[in-house]
Parts: sequence; structure tokens; C-alpha cells
Amino acid sequence: MNTMNQISFHNHQKQAQINWRKTHIASDQFGYQNGKSYPHIIPRNLWEETLWQGIKTDLPSYLNNKNIQSHTGTHNLLSSWIVCANLYFIIRTNLDFKQLMLNFLQMHVSGKITKISNVELEFALPDELSPGKLLGEQGGTRGSGQTSPDVAFEVETENGKSLILTECKYTEHSFYPCSARRTTDRDDKKANPNPERCLHAAQDYNYKGICHQTEWGRKYWDHLKLSPYGENILKNCPASAAGYQLFRQHSLAEGIAASSEYDYVYSSVAYDKRNNTLIRCLNSTGIPDFTAGWEKLFTGKTQFITWTHQQWVEFVRQNGNGALQAEWVNYLHERYGY
Repeated sequence: MNTMNQISFHNHQKQAQINWRKTHIASDQFGYQNGKSYPHIIPRNLWEETLWQGIKTDLPSYLNNKNIQSHTGTHNLLSSWIVCANLYFIIRTNLDFKQLMLNFLQMHVSGKITKISNVELEFALPDELSPGKLLGEQGGTRGSGQTSPDVAFEVETENGKSLILTECKYTEHSFYPCSARRTTDRDDKKANPNPERCLHAAQDYNYKGICHQTEWGRKYWDHLKLSPYGENILKNCPASAAGYQLFRQHSLAEGIAASSEYDYVYSSVAYDKRNNTLIRCLNSTGIPDFTAGWEKLFTGKTQFITWTHQQWVEFVRQNGNGALQAEWVNYLHERYGY
């Protein structure tokens, strides 16, 4: 029987990363996360050793120059933020990879894309289109305390420019439950007096009217309107149990799309095709497969798309013809099995 059928994808990847660290991390000392040590966590000061050689210099400099807060779990070998950096940051700095991603996006997003003009990690626009203004997420910065998509591609099209906001996932079991369903006060955020109200079916129900996020000044529902399909199939608020990150990114995308800044705005997810738990995480919400169901939940201008990390790596494997592309493909195969 295949190993992947015997144990969960998460546990399989955990063991794979433990094996990988033996020959790639300078220390065999266990690192700590949330107060506990684990073999798949390395010492925090060694986190840069989790990066592909081709970005080890440019990425830390980029984070510092842009004042971006990298995720606190970058020393976790299962970090999806590190997966995102290893797969997509090189597109920002290397013209050959940029051309490959352009061709990939033309296939998977839109044939009207003619150029990638910019690539950013922990993306946020300034001023009126910032997460603070659009979503009411005051006091946040890129990478901390606000909705900042893991990677964004600003692209030119035949008639203007478009934006692709992308959430990157690896072994996560879901897109996480809504933070406003907690029953304890925290700082200036009051507890939700009745989180069960979020679990009501959408038919003849007003999620915006009962949303506790509005009590915290959040404006997510200001930019979203359920489609007839969404009203018919949702068993609870789409953010409540496992779709919070998708919900926030979609709201941000709609807020940006309502401006005249971009012709098209896409909310996308790049994920590992082996992670069936993630794919099915919204089943209790009424969506058996997020890749096929989320795109139909809302009316509006935003288009929802997905691709797998395997598709991107395989595209480079088949179409890249340089030594750097071969080195990158080999690294990702050895590290993640892509």
C-alpha cells in the first residue's frame, strides 16, 4: 500500500522534512514553536537555511527593505510561507522565471495577460486601497495584523492591468475559522456573545447583519454579496468554520476591484494537490471541494482561480531550459516531492 494512503499527508510531509533536514540544516538541535520543541522545527536563527540557494541573499534583503514581517513559523520545515518563497519569489528577481510564470498564468488565469510587471510577497496597496481602509484592519503591516496575500502578481493585459492575489498553502488542514467567534475578550475586541449564530444556513438569513467582525470595525461583508448559488448551498457563514482566509482575501479583492485601479482582480489559491484535507475543508459549510465551489459563492467582479504547486513546478520542468531552472526543479523535488 502506498505510504500516502497509510498516514495523513501532513504526517507524511513532516517525516519527509525531518529526513531532509539531516543533510541540509547545520544543526540537529530541535527548535521551539508555541513553547514546545519538535524535530521538524529548527532553531529560529537558522531559518534562512530553509530557503533555496537561489533566493537566500535576495529574500532577506527584500523583507528588510520593504519592511515586511515574515511569518513567525519560518523555522518550521512545514511552513507554507517558506513554500511560497521557494516557489514564487524567484519570479520577482529572474527574467527567465518571470517569462515562465507569464506563460503559466496565460494558461491558468487569462490569455489576455501580456506581461508581469511586479511580484510582491505579503502584498498590500497603500492609502484608500489598503487593508486598513478597505477592510478596517487598522494597525497592521505587511505580514502582520492585516490581510496581506502571500504573493501577488501585478500584470499587464491587452487593455490595461490586472492583479492576482494568491494564498499559498502546503500542509494546512483548512483556511482557518473566523477569529470573531471566540468567547473571550482580547485587548479591545469584545467576545462574541453568540458564536452559534454564524452556523445558520444562508437561506433567508443575513450574515452581514449578525457578523461580530463588524463590532470590531471590520468591513469584510461591505464588499461581498452572496450569489443565488451561495444562498442556496451555504450551511453556515463561509468564514465561520474553515474559510476565514479565503473570505478575507475575496473581500479585499472585491474592494480593490470596485476601484478603477485594475481591469480585473483575481483571488487565487496555490496549493499542494496531495492535501485532500484542505481541498475538502469546507464540506461542513456546504462546499465539498473549495477549488470548485468557492468561485460561485459571490456576485461581483472578482474571479476566483486555483492552481497546484505541482502544476507550476512541472511547467518549469517541461519548459525551463537553463541550469538555474534545473537546479530549482531538483531542489523542489528533493525537498517537497514536487
